[in-house]
Amino acid sequence: MTARHPDIHATRLTPQMRGVLERMARAGRPPLHTLSPQEARAAYELGAGILEVPRAELARAEQLPIPARDGALLGARLVAPDTAPGLPVLLYLHGGGFTIGSSATHDTLCRELARLAGCAVLSLDYRLAPEHRFPTASNDAWDALAWLARHAGELGLDGTRLAVGGDSAGGTLAAVNAILARAAGLPLALQVLFYPGCAAHQDTPSHTRFAHGPILDAAAIDWFFNHYVSDRAEREDWRFAPLLAPDVEGVAPAWIGLAECDPLVDEGIDYADKLRLAGVPVQLEIYRGVAHEFIKMGRAIPEARTAHADAAAALRAAFQLA
Repeated sequence: MTARHPDIHATRLTPQMRGVLERMARAGRPPLHTLSPQEARAAYELGAGILEVPRAELARAEQLPIPARDGALLGARLVAPDTAPGLPVLLYLHGGGFTIGSSATHDTLCRELARLAGCAVLSLDYRLAPEHRFPTASNDAWDALAWLARHAGELGLDGTRLAVGGDSAGGTLAAVNAILARAAGLPLALQVLFYPGCAAHQDTPSHTRFAHGPILDAAAIDWFFNHYVSDRAEREDWRFAPLLAPDVEGVAPAWIGLAECDPLVDEGIDYADKLRLAGVPVQLEIYRGVAHEFIKMGRAIPEARTAHADAAAALRAAFQLA
């Protein structure tokens, strides 16, 4: 049975979440969707670390080039808590509506997951819209995972213990990667999905309930997606909307972490239900009283730190780490 979000009048943001929103309002910065994509990327980059937990200093941090199918070289950032050979590895795909964000904006988060889980994390700079529209981001994500599976040993990593993860649009890409990996016979230990986008159309009750935010609102979602997908056929391609995938039987087990006060919460629950109905093991966590993007607010939002620890625990279990 699917649990649905309570009515907006019963919803209560935590005091810490309310405090963050009040500080954001006082700052008076223009909404990202009122800027050009280039301006929005720069603004997001500037603000990305303000509310993060302290950046973990790790034993290994390096930049890697990863070839895409069309010959482009994609940037990627590999971090690991130690230099011992044979660490399992998580491919991480950052959020940002397919339009903003980078391995740099999500570096602190990836370092925290690496530190807590005891695994390596490879964060990909897939190409962004509108310069690179659908399905480029999806293709780049899959090319990176397939490359990692082939070359993990050369990097001193364990290519038999792979996972994929991401937040928001990156969660979409991670879910798609898990389906593609199943089809290719590439075993994954886990898919880690922080508030993933899963639906073709923004028509669930939570999209109506949170059409004006907090953090993510309908205007921003439209702005992001209109840069990435061109028409209804692309919106209804399962590589954009994994809820429409015809078959998810046999995909990797999933850990799904959702924000209660988020337009995407209902489609995240729906995707968890879809996986469970197909016999896929799913651990679903809904963090109460917080909004989209909360996992990057660990300095202010205790639920972010809880989510980091929960996802890391799931990775440790999937990777069979002590």
